[in-house]
Amino acid sequence: MRFFSDNAAPAHPKVIEAISASNQSSTAYDGDEWSQRLDAAFSTLFEREVRALWVSTGTAANCLALAALCPPYRSIVCHRDAHIEVDEAGAPGFFTGGAKLMLLEGEGAKVDAANVTTALDLIGKDVHQVQPAAISITNATEYGLVYRAHEVAALGELARARGLALHMDGARFANALATSGERPADVTWRAGVDAMSFGFIKNGGLNAEALILFRTELFDEVAVRRKRAGHLSSKGRMLAAQILALLEDGLWLQNARRANETAQLLAQAVPARLAYPVEANEVFLHVTPDEALHLRSQGFDFYDWRPGEIRLVTSWDQEGDPVERLAAAIATL
Repeated sequence: MRFFSDNAAPAHPKVIEAISASNQSSTAYDGDEWSQRLDAAFSTLFEREVRALWVSTGTAANCLALAALCPPYRSIVCHRDAHIEVDEAGAPGFFTGGAKLMLLEGEGAKVDAANVTTALDLIGKDVHQVQPAAISITNATEYGLVYRAHEVAALGELARARGLALHMDGARFANALATSGERPADVTWRAGVDAMSFGFIKNGGLNAEALILFRTELFDEVAVRRKRAGHLSSKGRMLAAQILALLEDGLWLQNARRANETAQLLAQAVPARLAYPVEANEVFLHVTPDEALHLRSQGFDFYDWRPGEIRLVTSWDQEGDPVERLAAAIATL
């Protein structure tokens, strides 16, 4: 009974159907009809012209965007628990050619305009210190907390005032919007976001993520960087087809709502054990090692987070008996 990661969830049947439909002779790389539809599909979703590229991993989507926003000799401001810091094996430095990550504190892996301002003010304006070029936030965060539009806008305003770019890691962007109910445009470009990764693999995709550029002039550079990084798939139509299938009729948001609702069922079973509010599809619980062992002995799979804390992640495909059994098992600890 899997609650280890939404990365392990199956691909949605409509995604498999879309891959099969694209399994025909066509133009290679991104010249096919599916890839050519991405810009329009995302422009409709975000209510303005954007440029969109498929890539095969979220790490590539994040780091290709950051490489276009930050030169090698500058830095990227992010939370110390951000995915780009703790889970991407130094990929930001690799893709940017050496840019530094400037790490900040913040409850639930969130940064806000106040603590970013404080950190920026401590940097000397001389050649002896690395100067920042970008701010990166994750929505939903590594602890499942959701940035609302006004929070992103405060960071966007700060970024503009300081001459910085703003990047959003949207690996669980769908889950964030399923909770907030806000329009994709309001929590991204209208709030000052320049580029983002839009996650699909955790939400019913197979091996396709989207890199969205609100600063469309960055497209040519990012396209070259994608090729140079080894992410220009010759059969890219199969990646584009997955993304289009999940965008169609709002399936991406439906899947996220289902995962979020499942997380709420678990959270409601043991509110006193919650380490953080449950705002997306991740549930962090205070559990002793013996209690964790007891849950595993019953067949539940999950991630040991910090000492005395476990992480449960729900997925678009989970419902019914396993969820109810886990909720009951936790409630009886």
